[in-house]
Amino acid sequence: MVDVILGLQWGDEGKGKIVDYFAPNYDVVARFQGGPNAGHTLYVNGKKIVLHQIPSGIFHQDKINLIGNGVVLDPVTLKRECDAVAAFGIDVRKNLYISQRTNLIVPTHRALDKASEQSKGDGKIGSTLKGIGPAYMDKTGRNALRVGDLLDKNFTTQYIKLRLKHQRLLDNSHFIEDISAWEEEFFEALEFLRTLNIVNGEYFINEQIAKGKKILAEGAQGTMLDIDFGTFPFVTSSNTISAGVCTGLGIAPQKINDVLGVSKAYCTRVGSGPFPTELHDATGEELRKLGSEFGATTGRPRRCGWIDLVALKYTCMVNGVTKIVMTKADVLDSFDTLHMATAYQIHGNTVQEVPYQMNKLPIEPVYQAFAGWKCDTTTIQQPDNMPQEMKQYIAFINNYLQTPIAYVSNGPGRDQIISL
Repeated sequence: MVDVILGLQWGDEGKGKIVDYFAPNYDVVARFQGGPNAGHTLYVNGKKIVLHQIPSGIFHQDKINLIGNGVVLDPVTLKRECDAVAAFGIDVRKNLYISQRTNLIVPTHRALDKASEQSKGDGKIGSTLKGIGPAYMDKTGRNALRVGDLLDKNFTTQYIKLRLKHQRLLDNSHFIEDISAWEEEFFEALEFLRTLNIVNGEYFINEQIAKGKKILAEGAQGTMLDIDFGTFPFVTSSNTISAGVCTGLGIAPQKINDVLGVSKAYCTRVGSGPFPTELHDATGEELRKLGSEFGATTGRPRRCGWIDLVALKYTCMVNGVTKIVMTKADVLDSFDTLHMATAYQIHGNTVQEVPYQMNKLPIEPVYQAFAGWKCDTTTIQQPDNMPQEMKQYIAFINNYLQTPIAYVSNGPGRDQIISL
């Protein structure tokens, strides 16, 4: 049995805490896509830690954590993460496994990412410059190096061949930055990577399923950043939806059971691209301040706005979401009035569908207003104790989406979650 946790907005929905919350119920936690552009924030023993590539179940010592083949892996970032996790007394060599088919991010991928973004001028997509896009391009272009290649005695020759290919592209882009320090760090990290548990990932996870183990597949980013179904071209380079679990881990569709979609009680986005409910006023600034809305990976301030139910219904549909986890509900505690976008106005027409290429259309959200609950909800543990206005807010979303909100997160702590 495989359950899935993934984001329903533009990422940053608080999936790390949610995976950490549910991890005790599972035997295996597996990342199925994305790379170090993702940042899942956890609080362990009151201390904050951000994981970029390691699955969020790593702090449960009896759990297996697998980095699947759908991930693009930066060995340097991985080594730093492992060092940070080790500071909490966790031995990653005991419960972290990496698929042989996982693609590697090499230093020139980062250089290509930077060169590409610089060349776009005002058309920048807001890349994190971690080399994600170029790494996925090499994967689909059949040029990539994979974790399993580290076990090949000819790895260095393969690396040089790929580097020369990249160098020609960088020369054409007039990119002259010295990346020798990046390379030195990269090869040091490769030596560390070789000491970890490198496995035949698809056999490994299917063996766990055959044994009756419970698997939790962890997604990165969010559905509106999916390469196919997101706000293209302002998207990531992988399939962030539930279908990506099958290709990113090597499991069959019928193995998937519940799909838990994570959504904030409002909405945020990092980087460029369309965002219909974005607020460019004091309310947007207040959401950013109260929600500490700054990127876990980049530190960039997130764009903030009201919840978009049109987009949320779309993402529930393409993922087959069975349950929703609403995060950061407590951020709305102090607002007198709350709003939800229930439709879009486009060229005088009212629609309830996400259009093809939002960025090419003048979208005006149609809002419905709700009374705020105006009280501290951070200590609430039982649904009966939620203020009536909060119950009404949730009930409206349930009815609109026809998908139930099953959990409400009301603070960053592990215990701050209400089961409805």
